[in-house]
Amino acid sequence: MAPLESVRRRLAHRVILLLVALAAGIGVLPGAALAAPNPVVQLNAADMTLLNGVRLAGLWEMPAGQMAAEKGQSKRVREIGAEIARQHGILDQLVVEAANKLGATLPTTPTTQQQGWLTEMQNATGAQFDQIFVTRLRVAHGNIFPVIGAVRASTRDPIVRKLADQTNTFVTNHMLMLESTGLVRWQQLPPPAMPPAQSDSLIAAAGANVGSTGGTQISTTLVWAVFLLALATGGYATWRLLRRT
Repeated sequence: MAPLESVRRRLAHRVILLLVALAAGIGVLPGAALAAPNPVVQLNAADMTLLNGVRLAGLWEMPAGQMAAEKGQSKRVREIGAEIARQHGILDQLVVEAANKLGATLPTTPTTQQQGWLTEMQNATGAQFDQIFVTRLRVAHGNIFPVIGAVRASTRDPIVRKLADQTNTFVTNHMLMLESTGLVRWQQLPPPAMPPAQSDSLIAAAGANVGSTGGTQISTTLVWAVFLLALATGGYATWRLLRRT
């Protein structure tokens, strides 16, 4: 009887361990199915539009401002040119620092259109230069202004949000300075770029997330399937142990 009693104790011990393991599976596996990995937000197309736009603005508006400081006919244009060039130097440093933190690559030369504006200013003198300088910069600032708001409203990245806030301050200040010259031809400014009715195209573009979340996504269904398989296997093993006893 003693050997039989020993066998029963060993079997009982194994059954208890198996039941504990199954209980642990009940407590852990479903929980793992519900726990989502921490998302790692990547830059989307709208974020990069802001970064590239700010960088390109500095690449042509700094030399344009320096040009205005040297050859502007009116004192006000010369003052504004020098100040815009100085402030764009600060903003350019901010966008480069943001891009370095985000691992983004920025342009290093102005676009063909921007280079054409600089050439146009180089070939102009006197009052004509003042008018071209104010007109080109005011239109450029007006174009990027709504982009800043759209990206700021929808970006998921805190670095991009901070840059949008900083850029908004600079752009608003520059528009006010340019308007103070009295040379802005309001009737010639492009019409407001409002999206058509029932369309949030600008906001949608800013919110279009083309990145991905980090971590491995595990399906809840898959976890439950593994759990039920383990449960069935454990139940079958328990039945065989009891049957042998």
